[in-house]
Amino acid sequence: MNRFLRLILGLLLAALLSLPGAAVASALAALIASDPPDNAALATGPDHVSATFNEEMQPEFAAMTVVGPDGNIWSTGSPQVHGTVVSTAVRPLGPVGTYTVNYRATSADGHVVSGAWSFRLTHSGAGEPGPAAVAPAVKGITSTPATA
Repeated sequence: MNRFLRLILGLLLAALLSLPGAAVASALAALIASDPPDNAALATGPDHVSATFNEEMQPEFAAMTVVGPDGNIWSTGSPQVHGTVVSTAVRPLGPVGTYTVNYRATSADGHVVSGAWSFRLTHSGAGEPGPAAVAPAVKGITSTPATA
């Protein structure tokens, strides 16, 4: 009986010790806010866009672009990471329509998070776009302009 009791207590202890590790392992970085907010209607374009996550992000490996309704890139410069916030500068916007912010970042624990949100420009601006956005090449397939 003494062996049986020790076996049961050992199994319970092992189960209890594995619970905190399981919670940490399953916790992934998540987008909790964006600026401008998803689906916002703006009369003038923002000078930057930002994504706020629920945990610290690594400054290395961050990527963020703003693609306009014309299929061109309207973001400029490299993304900046400050704690839980990833941001990038935006050129003065041009055509009316939907602009999509695409992001990819790595959390402090190494998990990659990617996604997108959009906002709408309701009055055209006089800004000049950057280069055309292209979809990444996949196994030898030539890149083509991305659709916003």
